[in-house]
Amino acid sequence: QMGQRLELECTSAKEDSGVMWLHLDKHGTLHFIVFISSLPRTVFSGNKETSTHFEASKHGNSYRLVVKSFTPRDEGKYFCLMNSNQMLYFSPGQPVFFPVTTTVASSTPAHTTQHGITQKDPCLKTRDTETNKEEKLNFFCDIIIWVPLAGACFLLLLALAVTIIVCQQTRRRRCRCKR
Repeated sequence: QMGQRLELECTSAKEDSGVMWLHLDKHGTLHFIVFISSLPRTVFSGNKETSTHFEASKHGNSYRLVVKSFTPRDEGKYFCLMNSNQMLYFSPGQPVFFPVTTTVASSTPAHTTQHGITQKDPCLKTRDTETNKEEKLNFFCDIIIWVPLAGACFLLLLALAVTIIVCQQTRRRRCRCKR
């Protein structure tokens, strides 16, 4: 409901170095909300220790995010992200939206039989939108993983080529000296 508190929780079973909460809004934009360290210390967007709109805390291995007053701009999908042993772990995401009002289809003439759904299914459009947002998020994650990996492979290939060239030049010098 509008203005109500929304509490989200993320539980960690691993030794971790903290949790980050992210929000994917209805338009597909990803927003950083807060980082909760394992100590626990919170750092909100803008490098602030507190937020007027959110609360964050850690209890044991549970990391909690609270939206103090839920509004339409808060609708979307919430993720927690954990860094453990230099690996990033994303939660599957929690979709949070206001209930969609459904309307009953207009009545049909007596001689026609109506089949199928008589109310709009709010999930039909939402599922397509969520799938599209997940694909965008997956693409973003792919870029974060593959670009540095491709760069590292290129540097290794370059180092191998330089090593081969230098070794061949050294061999030629040795052969000339012995003759």
